[in-house]
Amino acid sequence: MIFVGFGFLMTFLQRYGFGAVGFNFLLAAFGIQWALLMQGWFHTYENGKIVIGVQSLIGADFCVGSVCIAFGAILGKVSPVQVLIMTLFQVTLFSVNEYILLDLLHVKDAGGSMTIHTFGAYFGLTVTAILYRPNLDQTKDKQGSVYHSDLFSMIGTLFLWMYWPSFNSAISNHGDAQHRAVINTYCSLAACVLTTVAFSSVLEKKGRLNMVHIQNATLAGGVAVGTAAEMMLAPYGSLIVGFICGIVSTVGFVFVTPFLESKLHIQDTCGIHNLHAMPGLIGGIVGAATAAAATEGIYGTEGCGDLDYTTGTRLIHAFDFSGAYVNRTPSVQGGFQAAGIAVSLAMALVGGAIVGGILKLPFFGDPTDENCFDDDVYWEVSTVDLLDMGLWCYVNS
Repeated sequence: MIFVGFGFLMTFLQRYGFGAVGFNFLLAAFGIQWALLMQGWFHTYENGKIVIGVQSLIGADFCVGSVCIAFGAILGKVSPVQVLIMTLFQVTLFSVNEYILLDLLHVKDAGGSMTIHTFGAYFGLTVTAILYRPNLDQTKDKQGSVYHSDLFSMIGTLFLWMYWPSFNSAISNHGDAQHRAVINTYCSLAACVLTTVAFSSVLEKKGRLNMVHIQNATLAGGVAVGTAAEMMLAPYGSLIVGFICGIVSTVGFVFVTPFLESKLHIQDTCGIHNLHAMPGLIGGIVGAATAAAATEGIYGTEGCGDLDYTTGTRLIHAFDFSGAYVNRTPSVQGGFQAAGIAVSLAMALVGGAIVGGILKLPFFGDPTDENCFDDDVYWEVSTVDLLDMGLWCYVNS
């Protein structure tokens, strides 16, 4: 998902395919190494050493996923040095945010609606707002797609769509929780595809489908079901979540993205606000509501601890109500889940503003406005390829 899914999803730009796949590859390779250290210091530091296992690699991949999301907002407008600097700081902030949510607040977020998507998206949107380019209209001809670039981007979409159930269930407890995560994610994704296609046809001229919607909005269901994936959301609940997110994301691409650029000066290259930010918030809210509504009747006695009539039902296996959290009730857990949304938003907005300010310094080799979204700035591109791309631009203009 990280290297192929996110990498190819961003190849829709007609003259920035190398940059999309190559810089995504670069930040992911660097980010995984730094994440192993940062998350290791917070979670597996023992006797002066960081213990690394398969779970550590999965956690590092999750962390890098958040950076890939943020990269989508600034795609084509930054140098590789800026990408690496952003990765360094974002991985650090992600690890701190994750530690606060999972360890201090004891929030459940199996698929990362809050820690990965909400944090990553609003971090990236804040960075791109700080790096606002008022003359970016000079490259309008390069910001579009062509037939073959959209086809390559669809490869990324299909990879992400197929593997999203395993992504959301990767850190869940083996057994019921993991099975629920796979089923809920799959149902949500399937419903999301149907509403995306329907609303894309309704909102576009002559009832035609927009490939941008199909590439992105069809994945929003997997984002929104992330927090509640391993909870008893039930298949009908996940279908409803996917149904809603397909609408929200598609409407976002049609109406919200132009508003953000024209009024708030947020130049969101890949539309991460529609695929990750809004669905991530929906996922956090759904997770909070599902946790607050948890009862022994819903989860069954096998998934619960002993009933204590002074403190209420303890869903030990479902929410890990043990140790310091032995007296926590589902309603209180729902409150902490909601608090996790606020913490992720605060960390993303403040951290993004600081990192954006650092990236704005004039010595990182960022491209000029007229050279944005063009591989020829940082990559060796043959003259034949440049002529071919120029022909595509002319024919499709």
